[in-house]
Amino acid sequence: MSRAWRYYVDSFRGFGRGIWLLTLITFVNRAGTMVVPFLSLYLTKDMGLTLEQVGWIMSCFGAGSVVGSWLGGRLTDRIGFYEVMVGSLLTSGLAFLVLQHVRGAVPFGLAIFGLMVLSDGFRPAMFVAIRQYARPENRTRAVTLIRLAINLGFSLGPAIGGLIITSWSYAGLFWVDGITCLLAMAMLLRWLPRKEAGAVDQPLENAAKASPYKDRPFLFFLMIVTLISIPFLQYFSTVPLFYSEVHGLSEEYIGLLLGANGLIIFLVEMPLVKGCEDGRVPLFRLLRVSVVLFALSFVVLVFAPFIAFLWVGMVLMTFGEMLNFPFMNRFAYERSDRGKPGAYMALFTISWSVAHIIGHTLGLRLVASVGYMTTWWFFTALLLVALGGLLVLERMVRPSITEQPAIEK
Repeated sequence: MSRAWRYYVDSFRGFGRGIWLLTLITFVNRAGTMVVPFLSLYLTKDMGLTLEQVGWIMSCFGAGSVVGSWLGGRLTDRIGFYEVMVGSLLTSGLAFLVLQHVRGAVPFGLAIFGLMVLSDGFRPAMFVAIRQYARPENRTRAVTLIRLAINLGFSLGPAIGGLIITSWSYAGLFWVDGITCLLAMAMLLRWLPRKEAGAVDQPLENAAKASPYKDRPFLFFLMIVTLISIPFLQYFSTVPLFYSEVHGLSEEYIGLLLGANGLIIFLVEMPLVKGCEDGRVPLFRLLRVSVVLFALSFVVLVFAPFIAFLWVGMVLMTFGEMLNFPFMNRFAYERSDRGKPGAYMALFTISWSVAHIIGHTLGLRLVASVGYMTTWWFFTALLLVALGGLLVLERMVRPSITEQPAIEK
């Protein structure tokens, strides 16, 4: 036990002050993010919208994320990651406070679009900030540490959010989201002042003019990220509805179930990533296993009608997430060394945004037309297509550095 504890603690070593401050700021911001996991329930139960209307609003959510990520990447390369992060936290915090007063499908869709433009400019800026503060050999673990903060906050957010809905109302979620954005901005200004941010490190000299738009393996990689993200996002749109409508779970119980995802990640992800890197496990093998675990999490929803097996599906999905996203980030970081990091990381975050545009609407429309079980089979098949895409991508990048088993220490 003591040996396992030492290994766990060692997985957190080697980071500078900047990474730890970014982690703390991210945790505070994410702990307040309670609206998104309950958005589909809020729109159907509180506002009385149809599933088709909810799907349209979710598409606006994703479209705003695309524009925000692209704009955030361009501004990061032009004015710096620090200014973009401060501006994003300030404006999105105020936007959350306003959003609670917006009613109706069209006004809410336009409002959520604007909110995501402001909010998701933060993401490429944060990725570039990690490049600045983390050494190249620590980037994967640094991203994992930030994800740990996100998921620890997420483990608290939905659980507390369910209690807020039960004891107060959905409006309380918007207040908490807005206030925590402003609190995160205050922490950034107070503890990580601009004078410490420094200049963004330069790309490799022999590839300084490389454009991500001409990097064919990277563009194919983004397509795979989107194919994987579309099923994953169902756990934050159609799967909560499945929990509620098919299994009759309350918002409080759904919050606990979703919160388990973040708790498992908090306990396991850092040592798991460190173990994979120390063991020189090939990058693409990890990605293939992760996609298989994602697929199995949907298969469980089909064949296991008992509530207890919903936890099994959540665990499978969580382990797939822990093996997928840190190493997807590593691939993106290594490709971003070829050109402007803001442009590369903006496209990487946009792939997620595209998944938001397609995934929520697609899932909700499938549920409305063919039911939950056929929907789960569809997303299982989509993940198998992504699995084949990873095999093709591995051949495309061989024998590049991204195909090496692990970063040399």
